[in-house]
Amino acid sequence: MFESPLKSNARNAWSESQEELSETEPVSPVSKGTRGKKKKKRRQQPQQQQQTEKRSVSAPQLCAEESFDREDEQSEKRYTDYDEPIVRGIFQIGKKSHDVLLTSMRVTWSPIQPETPTGQSETLRRTEYVELKDVFGVKVKRRRSAGQETGGTLLGITLFQCKKKGPKLKDHAIHFNNMSVDHCEIWFKKLKEILSSFQNRPKSLKVFVNPASHKKEAYQIYRDDVAPLFQLADIKADVTITERKGHAFSILKESNLDGYDGVVVVGGDGSVAEVAHGLLLRAQMDAGRDTDSMFTPVRATLPLGLIPAGSTDMVACSVHGIRHPVTAAMHIIMGHHQEVDVCSFSCLGRLLRFGFSAMFGFGGRTLALAERHRWMPPGQRREFAVIKTLANLKPEDCELSYLPVKKVQTETLDPVKNEYLKDNMEEEESWTTTRGLFLNVSIMAIPCLCSMAPRGLAPNTRLNNGSMALIAAGNASRSEFIKHLKRYNSVNNQFSFSFVETQTVWAVRLRPRSQSSWSDDIAEDNGEYDSKNTPIISSEGAYPWNVDGDLLEVPSELLIRLHPQLLTLFGVDIEEAEEAHIKCSCI
Repeated sequence: MFESPLKSNARNAWSESQEELSETEPVSPVSKGTRGKKKKKRRQQPQQQQQTEKRSVSAPQLCAEESFDREDEQSEKRYTDYDEPIVRGIFQIGKKSHDVLLTSMRVTWSPIQPETPTGQSETLRRTEYVELKDVFGVKVKRRRSAGQETGGTLLGITLFQCKKKGPKLKDHAIHFNNMSVDHCEIWFKKLKEILSSFQNRPKSLKVFVNPASHKKEAYQIYRDDVAPLFQLADIKADVTITERKGHAFSILKESNLDGYDGVVVVGGDGSVAEVAHGLLLRAQMDAGRDTDSMFTPVRATLPLGLIPAGSTDMVACSVHGIRHPVTAAMHIIMGHHQEVDVCSFSCLGRLLRFGFSAMFGFGGRTLALAERHRWMPPGQRREFAVIKTLANLKPEDCELSYLPVKKVQTETLDPVKNEYLKDNMEEEESWTTTRGLFLNVSIMAIPCLCSMAPRGLAPNTRLNNGSMALIAAGNASRSEFIKHLKRYNSVNNQFSFSFVETQTVWAVRLRPRSQSSWSDDIAEDNGEYDSKNTPIISSEGAYPWNVDGDLLEVPSELLIRLHPQLLTLFGVDIEEAEEAHIKCSCI
């Protein structure tokens, strides 16, 4: 378990280190560029006046109480054309002393000296600032010897900024050096007050870590990359290391979540699906929804944060645009919210689970085979399952029905209640139905980006556009189907095959029509088996579905419905990549 930072106000946060701060005498920073000039002037002044000037450099100037001379007023006006000053003081940044000004929106600083050889100041050109909306933490900076855990020489304060570098978000430290206790204390308290006033930023999180995820790196990723950032941001984290599959789900169903501002999961797509389903099911239970009937779901009350630590991390990549734990942690810390569409999976009117994507046929059988060989390493297990399923490729005889998005474009959509969905489900004439043999059927509410599919498994859909992508690969030769799969890892259009059909939908109903049983092991040894035209069904009488990387066995028809913006994730809407118009044959 991890030690969580305690929630405290600015005064308590400073008082924790007050005893350490009192051990150090205040020292005024002096700029090297003007040291000789200042010494020369001070020789002409009484000793008492020199001491007064020295103290004035170390002490912060509260802008509401003190007045500046004309030059200072002009400088202040330059800094704060849009905001009122709060506190002003002198800090050493790098190797030079700077005039630093704090407002409710930013921290601005510029060098006090030096002047150019012509005597003209370069202050205007060299002014820098950081927006406080990009700052997530402030700490007291100290110098400690090896092995020293408390005390140490006071150096100043450090601001921690969230900086964007390409698709990544990273933390960046800005050091403001001043050895005065009073000076640093006032600045520390003022900054703490401002940072604590941001409403969307979480203060307390429930964190689930799946230690068995991928290469068993999730625990280390959280400990080394995520927990330190949460501590800097003064976020209290209640961490649970899951012990088995379904552990996080059971906690979410039974625990009181009122004291949390969000839930975070560190793991792969399976862990994300489990926690997302737990959050949404808990919301239905709290709202009194009957999940054993066709019901209208309500939104989850808490946002969900995703720290990628799996093998593919399709959900995290679709939200963040990149598989990067620090980027995901920064989205959580900064309180970035992104509404996401979610699917519900029901059989015979009973809710089975919530999720983001599903695959039937090749995708489902590959996962089912991999689950039977969990004794293998993850990478080897996946490769083995894909190769063996391709070698024994067979079509599924299905009745596929769907409701196209164009049927409801004129309807008024309530993103919380989804009223139109319930009403239109009863209109049988609005369903479009096709029957035949399919090698694979995919239904996806998000793009499903990953390293193996940089454009996404469903590049034509988005996170919250109110639709799902239906991709059906009809019966074809093994070589043609392999070509289709390889296209996902390239920039070529994976849908430009005559047997691949796509449609934009908001409800799908898939009914397998096979009645005879079939065994994988028996079929492998049957040389007369027609793998191209003979449909299959598992020996146990249940059809395997791949739902967000989890195996879901369904004995009969499965109904998939879309619920727009049902879940809030920590993240932002990534920019859509420019791509050529994709032509496809529709069902």
